[in-house]
Amino acid sequence: MDKMYPPARKDFISLTLTDPNCYIYNNGKHRKQSCWRKWKQLSRLQRSLILFLLALSLVLALLSYSRISEPSTGLSETEEWLQMNGGRLKATFPGVNLKPVVGPDPVTEMKGINVPVFQKPPINKKIPNKRGPPSLQKNWNVSHSFVVGREKPQQNKEEENGEKEKKLVSWRGAMIEADQITELPPSASEKVDVAIPAPAIPAEGVPVTASTGPVDRLEAVRDAFRHAWKGYKDYAWGHDELKPISKSFSEWFGLGLTLIDSLDTMWIMGLKEEFAEARQWIEKELSFNQNVDVNLFETTIRVLGGLLSTYHLTGDQLFLDKAKDLGSRLMPAFKTPSKIPFSDVNIGKGTAHPPRWTSDSSMAEVTSIQLEFRELSRLTQEPRFKEVVDEVMKQVHNLPGKHDGLIPMFINTNSGQFSHRGIYTLGARADSYYEYLLKQWLQGGKTEDELLEDYIEAINGVRKHLVRQTGPHHLTFVGELSHNRFNPKMDHLVCFLPGTLALGAHNDVPGDHMDLAGQLMETCHHMYTQMETGLSPEIAHFNLYATDSNDIIVKPADRHNLLRPETVESLFYMYRFTKDPKYREWGWEILQSFNKYTKVADGGYTSINNVRDPENPEPRDKMESFFLGETLKYFYLLFSDDTELLSLDKYVFNTEAHPLPIWPTPPK
Repeated sequence: MDKMYPPARKDFISLTLTDPNCYIYNNGKHRKQSCWRKWKQLSRLQRSLILFLLALSLVLALLSYSRISEPSTGLSETEEWLQMNGGRLKATFPGVNLKPVVGPDPVTEMKGINVPVFQKPPINKKIPNKRGPPSLQKNWNVSHSFVVGREKPQQNKEEENGEKEKKLVSWRGAMIEADQITELPPSASEKVDVAIPAPAIPAEGVPVTASTGPVDRLEAVRDAFRHAWKGYKDYAWGHDELKPISKSFSEWFGLGLTLIDSLDTMWIMGLKEEFAEARQWIEKELSFNQNVDVNLFETTIRVLGGLLSTYHLTGDQLFLDKAKDLGSRLMPAFKTPSKIPFSDVNIGKGTAHPPRWTSDSSMAEVTSIQLEFRELSRLTQEPRFKEVVDEVMKQVHNLPGKHDGLIPMFINTNSGQFSHRGIYTLGARADSYYEYLLKQWLQGGKTEDELLEDYIEAINGVRKHLVRQTGPHHLTFVGELSHNRFNPKMDHLVCFLPGTLALGAHNDVPGDHMDLAGQLMETCHHMYTQMETGLSPEIAHFNLYATDSNDIIVKPADRHNLLRPETVESLFYMYRFTKDPKYREWGWEILQSFNKYTKVADGGYTSINNVRDPENPEPRDKMESFFLGETLKYFYLLFSDDTELLSLDKYVFNTEAHPLPIWPTPPK
């Protein structure tokens, strides 16, 4: 018998308003009758009951419609309560129709920042988080697939048209071609995080009145960190990176990258509770005895650097022990014919190899691990760590193929020679080579003259070959050289250079480096202010012609923002050395833009795809670990009045913003 028709009575009648056939049950059989005939067969009581229910439904629908159509104040329930009860939220911005944020936010209540309301993802199946405490077992996105070291790229339009797929490698959160071409292919860098559909209008929030009196900017940065940490703790605890829109996580190496990258930031900000729970995870859960391939460079700057800096700040032996264990497991990378390290290491098996598609390593990868290995050697009194990285610098110093101190992007691990010659950039895959020349010289007490000589020669080469000015407003920028052809292209990564130049000038490096630093800092600032969201694109092209058009041109494939730290980093250096308040103001504007266009209401911040569209910046659903490890740390140091807080005469920052001590100058 059909379960839809329970045998309560043989003459039971089922009236289904959505069924045009109007079935009726009679003596255990189904047959069709007209709806009107069925209606007449109902008793008066049944018909009255049906009419009453229809009338009640109509009344409820009208009441719901009237409530929805009322003008919204744009305030959450909590904020409306505060407004009605004499709280500090007294007014809204007139003439602005904005959607309310989900839940109150102390940061935006104080500063008047609009937090985006991102579309909630579909409910995911529950999976216990085995790497976190029971209280943090949340809903994970089981549909997300991972590839160790790289996320699986989505097919782009070029591939659909039958064009040859180009091999891509990750460079600090971005995807770039693994060959001599430094230009990003269309949408290549956006292949990683486009699985989650973008909401239609994500960048709307609650207008609130800023608090009276001066804004506590340090507390605003702490609040931003707490908000980012909340998302990580709730949805990605113990995993590498948070996906704040889908409330899930992504795994790169499986080493808790965000947690370790954030340790010294929490300590500097005085976030004791957050630091304690992170330390407990490291003590109880973190193990490097894993059959997993990791990238030598990324693991060194984020994990090894984070552990070493936290040891120095806290004196806690746990972090040094973990650092020594990891450093030992990374050593097989240096077992190559040329002693130039492979890019990838299996830290469980003790094996190493280059990428699948080449025997090359990028120059930044092999020359931006020295600060960390040298410091590990000093702390453990084991010379082997320092010896292998010093050998790399010695070989690079003597290599032919430099162009007035500028280096090609790649080096072959078999021959030890430069490869893909003819392309010179301070962007991806070469950037931190120049940074670490100066910083190694500083770390070692200014005794290693070859490092300083290479740095000065390189900056002179930058001035000669790469520095240009725009036509419209004479903005100074650093372009690229490709087989003697100048390309007016500058990665956001290059915005590390003003800070590095200022650091060199502070340490009496010859040349008017401070003037160039100030000019480039101005340009990096314009890369933010000339965008509609107030956030910089990943790559900018500059207009060399004297026209009335814009100085900065952004191609569609380059419009993404990954929450990068380089501009804020340079603002910190520039303010420390000049005390010019404009650098703090520029930093405050950037922080407000991050809060307005990248902050996710339920916790975390997301990178975005389009800095040119404030109505729909297209969240990418990924929070890079360097947002907590670098970006927010440099914001905090920028706004701090304590110049002894990580004094630049006592500490040198690695390229992931982890401070390491400057060694005492040995007696002569």
